[in-house]
Amino acid sequence: MQTSEATHTLLKIFAVVVIGTALPTMEVSADEGAAAVGGTDFAPTIPNKTPAPGKAPAGMAWIPGGEYSMGCKVPSQGFCTMATMNAVNDSQPIHRVYVDGFWMDKTDVTNEQFAKFVAATGYVTVAEIAPMKEEFPTAPPENLMAGSMVFTPTAQPVSLDDYTQWWRYVHGANWRHPSGPDSDLTGKEKYPVVQVCYADALAYATWADKRLPTEAEWEFAARGGLSGKTYAWGDDLKPGGKWMANIYEGQFPVKDTGEDGFAGLAPVAQFSPNGYGLYDMAGNVWQWCSDWYRPDYYAQLKFAGVTVARNPQGPDASYNPGDDQPQRVQRGGSFLCTDQYCTRYMMGTRGKGDVDTGNNNVGFRCVLAK
Repeated sequence: MQTSEATHTLLKIFAVVVIGTALPTMEVSADEGAAAVGGTDFAPTIPNKTPAPGKAPAGMAWIPGGEYSMGCKVPSQGFCTMATMNAVNDSQPIHRVYVDGFWMDKTDVTNEQFAKFVAATGYVTVAEIAPMKEEFPTAPPENLMAGSMVFTPTAQPVSLDDYTQWWRYVHGANWRHPSGPDSDLTGKEKYPVVQVCYADALAYATWADKRLPTEAEWEFAARGGLSGKTYAWGDDLKPGGKWMANIYEGQFPVKDTGEDGFAGLAPVAQFSPNGYGLYDMAGNVWQWCSDWYRPDYYAQLKFAGVTVARNPQGPDASYNPGDDQPQRVQRGGSFLCTDQYCTRYMMGTRGKGDVDTGNNNVGFRCVLAK
């Protein structure tokens, strides 16, 4: 299915970089960077022994913090596709990190929760606001309409080197209408809210007296106390034949067969939680983190001689070769991840998203300092 000329123009306007591209983005390969600085092995996680500081806030779990090995390497067992190898390009070298303890939402923020925020504040998301002519002076007037990015399956198999074949900008798509104006949230109160850009997620977190997690906090929490495992639950994608996350089955991007129980987005908490009681730390929706994105950030830490990065906040600014749009880190993968194209449901892998762009496979969860 080909996108229209107008859609291509809008894709250019918003400079959308869809998470999960199977093409490498680093100027220097991860293997070269890791070889230069050493340290590609995982060491045991050392959690803090301090107990949770009181009763858990509603819907949150205590994450003890501690020291762990952050990053990802290609699994030595199981699948080894080009998508898998490329997924770790910006996730090396593996390095030691320490984070303080914190509370974290057990699930992604749901439509129901986000609706309460909007009702209380009157907040209007970025996708609900039409772009201004001053912002995009060369855009035709018919393209200056509120909307957002929507995944659209193709009619037949296509080459996976052009994401515009399955992503399109849809007028009227927003958190209330995640697939476009003809869609709504009826019966989807417990689904993760999507079509929220970074500013929208930040606004919700501020209203809730919380914040967005740093990338280091997110990964520590997602690992659930395990070290060096391929997934949040271990090294087997389907232990005992059981699906552990909502990802893409079937030929991408033609048809998601829903073998894991869901074709497309799923309600929150439909799969077993990890060791810290967190749900959906792989698959379903990407989750915004507070860090600016740089593909070489881990290598920078190593080259700077940092032995253990303590509560890292990420780089000072965004940088991604070939893309001048400011981007923040996203983690966890989504229902569109597959070993044919994007295996970023693997633990330690990283994603990124333009700060002013939402998608129907991106959500968020919040944290709270102790």
